[in-house]
Amino acid sequence: MKTLMVQGTTSDAGKSTLVAGLCRVLVNAGYNVAPFKPQNMALNSAVTKDGGEIGRAQALQAIAAKVEARFDFNPILLKPNTDTGAQVIVHGKAISNMEASKYHDYKKVAIQAVLESHQRLANDHAVLLVEGAGSPAEINLRAHDIANMGYAEAVDCPVVLVADIDRGGVFAHLVGTLALLSDSEQARIKGFIINRFRGDISLLESGLDWLEQRTGKPVLGVLPYLHDLALDAEDAVALDNKVTQAKVKIFVPLLPHMSNHTDFDPLRLQPNIDLQYIRIGQSLQGADLIILPGSKNVIADLRFLKQQGWQQEIEQHLRYGGKLLGICGGYQMLGKQIFDPEHIESHVEEISGLGLLDFTTSLTQDKTLSQVSATMRLNGETCQLRGYEIHCGVSTGPALNAPLLNIHYDEPRNKAQNMPEGCISNDGQIIATYLHGFFDCPEPTQLVLNWLGIKDTAQAMVDINQHREIQLERLADVCQQHLAMDKIYDIINQGVDTPSNKLSTQ
Repeated sequence: MKTLMVQGTTSDAGKSTLVAGLCRVLVNAGYNVAPFKPQNMALNSAVTKDGGEIGRAQALQAIAAKVEARFDFNPILLKPNTDTGAQVIVHGKAISNMEASKYHDYKKVAIQAVLESHQRLANDHAVLLVEGAGSPAEINLRAHDIANMGYAEAVDCPVVLVADIDRGGVFAHLVGTLALLSDSEQARIKGFIINRFRGDISLLESGLDWLEQRTGKPVLGVLPYLHDLALDAEDAVALDNKVTQAKVKIFVPLLPHMSNHTDFDPLRLQPNIDLQYIRIGQSLQGADLIILPGSKNVIADLRFLKQQGWQQEIEQHLRYGGKLLGICGGYQMLGKQIFDPEHIESHVEEISGLGLLDFTTSLTQDKTLSQVSATMRLNGETCQLRGYEIHCGVSTGPALNAPLLNIHYDEPRNKAQNMPEGCISNDGQIIATYLHGFFDCPEPTQLVLNWLGIKDTAQAMVDINQHREIQLERLADVCQQHLAMDKIYDIINQGVDTPSNKLSTQ
C-alpha cells in the first residue's frame, strides 16, 4: 500500500477537505483508496457499520472514496467533555475519560492501535490518504506524537503541507512550520499546497517562486476559495444561514458541548427553512420550532441552558403553541431528572431536567452505537428514515409509551428488532428521539414541516445525500484543475520500484 499524509500549518487549514477531494480524484481514476486519521479530536462523530465511532470527517472521506466507513479509518477519537479532559475512543469503542496529562502518557499505547489499523487497511487498499491533526510544529506535543510526524515517521510516508492563505501570513506559516521540524521530518515534506486563495493568481506568483527557492520544495497547487462549498463540517458551526423567503424559523441553542451539529446541515440547505443558532445573550423567542441538540456533557449543557434563561423561554414558547424537538442529549434534557451515578460525564450525580415530559435518564458506561432504519409516525402521517445512535444514557418513564419511531437495527448484535423509540407529548407539541441524522432524508423533514403546519414544500426539498455527491464531484474537479496531480502521483509513488505498481495520471 502507498501512503500520502496531508498535514496543515494550523487547525482548519483545509486538511479534511483536501483529503476528501483527493480521495474522490483517485477513486474516479480507478484506484482503491481509503482515508485515515490516526488521531482526531471532535464532538461530531459518525457510527460505522461495524459498530464503531469515528470522526465525522473520516465518514465524509469514506463517502468520497466510495468505501464503507470502518473504525480503522480513525483508530483514536477524542471527544472533549471538559476544558482539560476527553472521552478516549480506541478502535471505535470508548475506553475511558482521561485528563490531558494522562492521555499524553497513554499515547505510547495508542500508537499501537494506530499501527494496527494502518496494517489492516494496507491489506485491503492500494492507497491510503492520511489527514494530520492541528500542526506538526506544536513543540509541546512532539513527544510521543501519533497525529502528525510521529505517525509519518513510524510508517515512513511522504507528507504534503497545506496552509490557509485566507488567514494571512501564509508564507510565514509554511516556512515557520518547516523550520520547527527536525531534519528527517523536513525531508519528509515533499511539497506545499496553498488553500482558500481569492484574487488574481499572478499577484501571488512571485511569492510562490520565493517560497520554492527558500525551501527547495515545490508548490503543488493553489486552491481557490470555494465560497458556497457545503460539506459536513467536523468542528466549526456555520452560524450564518442566508434564507430570504423562509416559511418556517427553527432555532437551535448553541450549547458549549453541542455534538453532531451536522444533524442540522440538511435543514440549512432547505429554501423554506431559516435555521438559526442562538448564542449567549440571544433569545429563543420568535421560533416556530426549537431544537435541543445533542451534547457530550448533557448535565453541564443543561445547567448552561438554564443559566441563559432559555428554560423560561422554552416554556413560554410551548404556552404560545410552539413546537419543540429534542435530539439525543436534548431529548434527555426534556425529562424530569438525569442521573450520573458512575460519573460518566461529571461529578454531578443528579440534576433536574426541564420537566416537560414524564421520564428520567440514567447515564451508563455502555455506549449505544448503531445504524438503524426507522418508521416515523407523526400527526397522522408516516414515513421511513435512516439514522444512527450515539449515546450513553437509558431513558425510562410513562412518556415513552407514546413513541415517535419504530426502529430496526442494521446489525442486530443480540438486540430486539422493531423497537419503539423516542416519544411524542400528549398535546403533540413535543417530539424527542435519540437518532442522529434525523433530517438526512427529505421525507422526515417534510413530515416535521407538516407537523409545523408548513405544507406544499416537497418539490423544493433538497436531498443532502445527492447534494453531498454534487459537492464532492465539484471538489474533485477543483483539485484536478488547480493541483499538480502528476507531481502528487509521483510523491505517492516514492520508494516504489516497479513501474507496474506506480499510479498514473492517465
